[in-house]
Amino acid sequence: MEPALLELRGVGKRFPGVVALDGVDFSVRRGEVHALLGENGAGKSTLIKVLTGVHPADTGDFHLEGRRIRPRSPREAEELGISTVYQEVNLVPSLSVAENITLGRQPGWAGLLHWRAIRDRARRALARLDLECDVDAELGSLSVAHQQMVAIARALDTSARLLVLDEPTASLDEREVAELFKVMRKLRADGFGIVFVTHFLDQVYAVTDRMTVLRNGRLVGTYVTSELPRLALVGRMLGREISASDFAPHAAPPMETAGRTPLLSARQLGRRGVIGPLDLELQAGEVTGLGGLLGSGRTETARVLFGIDPADTGDIHVRGEPVRLRSPRDAVRLGLAFCSEDRKAEGILPNLSVRENLVLALQGKRGAFRPLARAEQEQLCAHYIQALQIKTADIETPIKNLSGGNQQKVLLARWLATQPEIILLDEPTRGIDIGAKQEIEGLIARLREQGLAVLFISSEIDEVVRTCSRVLVLRDRRLSGHAAGSGLSVENLMRLMAGTHDTP
Repeated sequence: MEPALLELRGVGKRFPGVVALDGVDFSVRRGEVHALLGENGAGKSTLIKVLTGVHPADTGDFHLEGRRIRPRSPREAEELGISTVYQEVNLVPSLSVAENITLGRQPGWAGLLHWRAIRDRARRALARLDLECDVDAELGSLSVAHQQMVAIARALDTSARLLVLDEPTASLDEREVAELFKVMRKLRADGFGIVFVTHFLDQVYAVTDRMTVLRNGRLVGTYVTSELPRLALVGRMLGREISASDFAPHAAPPMETAGRTPLLSARQLGRRGVIGPLDLELQAGEVTGLGGLLGSGRTETARVLFGIDPADTGDIHVRGEPVRLRSPRDAVRLGLAFCSEDRKAEGILPNLSVRENLVLALQGKRGAFRPLARAEQEQLCAHYIQALQIKTADIETPIKNLSGGNQQKVLLARWLATQPEIILLDEPTRGIDIGAKQEIEGLIARLREQGLAVLFISSEIDEVVRTCSRVLVLRDRRLSGHAAGSGLSVENLMRLMAGTHDTP
């Protein structure tokens, strides 16, 4: 049997306090498109960075075409025949297509560039992909899809035999994805090995031959794509199989919505390349879940609803009135609140105190000319520390000194202080211990009882079933379906995430 093009065995990588990869095996054959799959923290990005020399591996054997390798930098990996194209095109938009394809290896002599040779070389690289493009055009003038193609052409301008495509379709529409897949199939027919990192299951089944699933830095398994049903794939990615407990009753029955005006509704809401047009309603006194695998469009939907990213299509109504959300400030004034999934980057200000973090949103809502008095700040902090059972030495303790669960409670308190009617919670229990999770789930139940409309996003499917009375499921950036009442179970949500009942 012909040896694999790429063979990794026992790859391990640790960072301070984190085991990113733990004895992972991975192989790619010639003439194969191989998907690398997994949820957040699975280890996909670390494996790619170890393979391409961005990070040194702690353990493991690396072989390319049967020869032992250990790239120490991306340039060394490229010289060995491993090229990577990232989601964000890492080229120079102000330079021409030809200059980008040959950048760093332009033909010339004595410091003078041979422009005819540069253009000819660029045309040959594009011809390998059956692409026609003006090589003198400025790269930034091209669409994102064509910039991706130029990046692939640049990767093939070397002696590449293995091509790593890291989330290349994340910013492409359906037509552009089809163009990329045409190129990938041509390269596969030419004997290239392609590693395809993606979150979109439809794309996995459309273009790949095999897939490898990682979870929590460990190898779950490698499978022939056509032989693994989608539901089974979702189960492996989430780390669970269907069991009798999956049919347990959910937290609260769905509300009767006939004749009721929702606090928030969206019709045909969409953002090109991010989320397809979808309809959504949030009712007072109800927790509505937004389910789906990583990359399905959950966070992107919440960001559009909160005015962080503008919608391209559709409309939003709050309390039955049409609104235009040009910024989060507009959303806050209308009674919305949003807890981001990235607590460290988009939530806490680590060097500020608990008090300063907690009053931030309310002070922003009031404006610079109506500052909160110190006594009012202290009163608010005392109220929410008691109500949410926030464990802190005092209100002046830097928030970075608190546990993850208590940081999350401070962020919830920050938004509750604005007295919202609608709250969007994106992964509010991620990265916190089980006790803190239970407390936050209890808090969400109390918010529902107080009449707030809650949009709840979580990767933990059990948590969604426990917390929500109805759930909308997104798959590949579009609404796949919804579940409520007796139909709200782990099994049904997993089927909606997979987009199928039994077969790929």
